[in-house]
Amino acid sequence: MSNRLYQSIIHQMKDAVQCRIGVIDESGTIISCSELGKIGETVPGAIVEVFSANGPVTVGEYVFHSFGSPIHPEYAAFVENSDPRAASFAAMLAIALSNVKQYYDEKYDKRNFIKNVLLDNILPGDVYLKAKELHFNDTANRVVLLLRVTEKTDVVVFDLVQELFPEKNRDFIINISESDIAIVKEVRPGIDAKDLDKLARSVVDSLGAEFYSKVLVGIGTVTTGIKELARSFKEAQVALEVGKVFDTEKTIVNYDNLGIARLIYQLPTTLCEMFLREIFRRGSIDSLDQETLFTIQKFFENNLNVSETSRKLFVHRNTLVYRLEKIRKLTGLDLREFDDAIVFKVALMVKKYLDSNPAKF
Repeated sequence: MSNRLYQSIIHQMKDAVQCRIGVIDESGTIISCSELGKIGETVPGAIVEVFSANGPVTVGEYVFHSFGSPIHPEYAAFVENSDPRAASFAAMLAIALSNVKQYYDEKYDKRNFIKNVLLDNILPGDVYLKAKELHFNDTANRVVLLLRVTEKTDVVVFDLVQELFPEKNRDFIINISESDIAIVKEVRPGIDAKDLDKLARSVVDSLGAEFYSKVLVGIGTVTTGIKELARSFKEAQVALEVGKVFDTEKTIVNYDNLGIARLIYQLPTTLCEMFLREIFRRGSIDSLDQETLFTIQKFFENNLNVSETSRKLFVHRNTLVYRLEKIRKLTGLDLREFDDAIVFKVALMVKKYLDSNPAKF
């Protein structure tokens, strides 16, 4: 926030109040004052009391009224208490300055600018102009991590995430909705996907271990250039949605690792339904019981190895062969054949996708 903007308001109001007025920051330093010689001085007294109170506080020769963030006020207006209306003046001054700060933040604040970029609320042609106006580094590599709170808690997760990323000029924490928080993280060139997974894991573990907050994390791709952040954000959204369908046990889903699931997610549902009808002409996939589906899953997990799968299932090899033959007769697909196995694997994923009714972006 520009001290000059505060000073302009103080200068305009001093004649109306007719006593010394001004603004201090959290350290108690006067940053704006109707008496210019006072700027830079430190106000003695109970500064902690001033910034923890919800209303006017009298300390020494001044009445103070804090303003700024509701959770943690950054500034306090003060009025010389020689006037019996000093408390009212301080309250009105705090309201006026708070509104000015809000307007200034909405117009110039980097975090608000980043949020507008992520949500495509700013024209492409204005992005670079605004970035230049805010002295925003447009050449840095950044990635978007999208946190989704799956269980409501009494803890304000947004504030906790901010504490995990103290570099406010490089990393930006954006409140997207009641359950979603975007982390725009500046990263080194050539960062590995595993390092991003470790970063996401540290966030999940910190929130879970210390504050019992359960979150999922979607990771977009690393971008260069402010305009590309919207793409990384959408990729993080897709990662969460695809993960919800195909990787329900994962708490961290990286867009780069979605593989064929990403392709299936982007297909029209009508095309998916047509695909299933063509593949399972002999019989519906719904006719397969849970035991058979579990057998198929284990067979895929063990790379189509009959002996290894039978050992993991604790069944005789001939029993597994009988089950696979039963599946072949029912569906026309022999899972022991690589090509048929691929088709069946994709079909199961398509069926899972259709059953989930996923949201599209």
